[in-house]
Amino acid sequence: MENSVEKTEDKNVFRVQGFTCTNCAGIFEKNVKSLPGVKDAQVNFGASKITVYGSTTVKDLEKAGAFESLKVTPEKQRTVEKKKPFWQEHWNVLLSAILLAAGYFLSEQYGEESVLSAVTYVASILIGGYELFKKGIKNLFRLQFDMNTLMTVAIIGAAAIGEWGEGATVVILFAISEVLERYSMEKARQSIRSLMDIAPKEALIRRGSQEMTVSVDDIQVGDVMIVKPGQKLAMDGVVIKGTSTINQAAITGESVPVAKTIDDEVFAGTLNEEGLLEVKVTKHVEDTTISKIIHLVEEAQAERAPSQAFVDRFAKYYTPAIMILALGIAVVPPLFVGADWGDWIYRGLALLVVGCPCALVISTPVSIVTAIGNAAKNGVLIKGGIHLEEAGRLAAIAFDKTGTLTKGFPEVTNVDTFGTKDEKELLAIAAVIEKGSQHPLASAIVRKAENLGADLSLAVEDFQSITGKGVKAKVNGELYYVGSPKLFAELHSDMNVDTNQRIEALQKQGKTVMVLGSEQQVLALVAVADEVRDSSKDVIKQLHEIGIKKTIMLTGDNQATAEAIGRRLNVTDVKADLMPQDKLDYIKQLRKVYGNVAMIGDGVNDAPALAASTVGIAMGGAGTDTALETADIALMADDLGKLPYTIRLSRKTLAIIKQNITFSLGIKLVALALIVPGWLTLWLAIFADMGATLIVTLNSLRLLKVKGKSG
Repeated sequence: MENSVEKTEDKNVFRVQGFTCTNCAGIFEKNVKSLPGVKDAQVNFGASKITVYGSTTVKDLEKAGAFESLKVTPEKQRTVEKKKPFWQEHWNVLLSAILLAAGYFLSEQYGEESVLSAVTYVASILIGGYELFKKGIKNLFRLQFDMNTLMTVAIIGAAAIGEWGEGATVVILFAISEVLERYSMEKARQSIRSLMDIAPKEALIRRGSQEMTVSVDDIQVGDVMIVKPGQKLAMDGVVIKGTSTINQAAITGESVPVAKTIDDEVFAGTLNEEGLLEVKVTKHVEDTTISKIIHLVEEAQAERAPSQAFVDRFAKYYTPAIMILALGIAVVPPLFVGADWGDWIYRGLALLVVGCPCALVISTPVSIVTAIGNAAKNGVLIKGGIHLEEAGRLAAIAFDKTGTLTKGFPEVTNVDTFGTKDEKELLAIAAVIEKGSQHPLASAIVRKAENLGADLSLAVEDFQSITGKGVKAKVNGELYYVGSPKLFAELHSDMNVDTNQRIEALQKQGKTVMVLGSEQQVLALVAVADEVRDSSKDVIKQLHEIGIKKTIMLTGDNQATAEAIGRRLNVTDVKADLMPQDKLDYIKQLRKVYGNVAMIGDGVNDAPALAASTVGIAMGGAGTDTALETADIALMADDLGKLPYTIRLSRKTLAIIKQNITFSLGIKLVALALIVPGWLTLWLAIFADMGATLIVTLNSLRLLKVKGKSG
């Protein structure tokens, strides 16, 4: 326990500029861990960050990353990235390419053996490959076999057997592939960067009678923020003055503006469209919803997806195996069959180059980073690669009814009375009893009684909840029960046939019936309906169209009400009269039958069932921290509309990862086959490797094109 406390006390997070591949990130992490004063370090390649436990300086960190010229800045420090002109940043590659072209021209002019062309090629190799050789030779002495080591050995080998032109070509093509890889990884990370820039960095604040522009880091909880029409909100808060419509697309992915007035919650990064608003700040800048989304997305990108873990394990053994195989190809035929040394060494070198695992290693992380970033921009928070992959394999989806498929605000639609007391009097009795209950149906009765102006000052004693069935209490000294028809069937074994028929008729309309009565008689039937969301039916239809085999509605409602709603929505199955424990048991049952099952709820009452499902999906993440914390995937808008998009994105990601891995390994196998007859040249080998890396990356970036709107 002491260690973990110590860990959090001296934890520092830094942003890193210049990561090109997961391998370099791994070396950087190892270097940082060996710095004096550092207890532990964790690199997040997707988010381009490092978390350091212990004490160190930026200077030491940059020294640890000098092998890749990494730039390090503290996470909270605002930095403006200085873009150097392309020629200035890559002058060595451009000069090397010019020298290669000159060398080729001279060898054509004076023959391949000419000293002049050889010197030009050597200059091209040294200028273009200086950084590569520095890393490769260091790694060779440390017996660290990565792509830099493979390339260095291949180029030195090519030079040793007099293939200067081929060696220079390998240097150039490898440098180009590095530049393209860096660019495409930056492109993938761009979706997170754009999230960071959504909220303004300062706001107009009123303190006392003074108005001033204040940096968000200095804004305090309780400050009053003034937001003019057309401005973005810098902080989360509650409206204390004014009325406006706000575009919440940055948080929820929904571009339809939402009306906001006094006491409504508003979020940083959203756009005030019409009126002047005064907002009381409720959270510090690091706790705002947009900050939490950014933090959770970055954490998610650090989570290794199952396919990524497989690739990393594979690459660990693959690279040394390639080196041993290349050595075997170079040495065995000349030693045992008397073959030409130069020819077989050349073939061994070609294998070294084509065997570089770059495309394979980058195939998964670039897909995961791109997909999670795209989802966040569309109002869907996916908490890790594993959840992204599992959402793509779903066969069945269970929905909690209240607040998910329905609006979650039940209203009283019918009050049928029996006996002498009138509707207002009976609703007053039901309301004062239900005031102590947390159930949404109870609040509907209380609202209805208040609207009718019923007397809610009646004395209530001995309130008692009857789990899953209702409540009982004494009102003005008389004992009353409010609950489900099931409760009254137990109280009055000979319940009136007419009463039962009226209950069934209301239930068939999709209404929930609550009964008010005493131990002797039924006094009133109160019918409550929770309106189905406009989007629910369309979402269920889309899910069936994209191949979800089973959609199930789970509810604590009675069977007749549940079936009426189920028919309207066209779900494949309805499970009614469920307690929270029953929902949990049913999800476990579903998993046995279908394997991959999602549960969708509000993330509060459904926490056990969400946890038991393969993928727990919570709705309305923008308004509740609980939904953000408990679910594997959070739909930021209080709407199911983004669910089909999430599943389409997940499936597309899975397909692209499979394509990438198959293509990366396939191209290696083809190249291996070309080595035997001696058709694989060095420049063709690097071209195959560079091409594979580029194709895999561009294929992953196609995930940016998956749109949030269906159809």
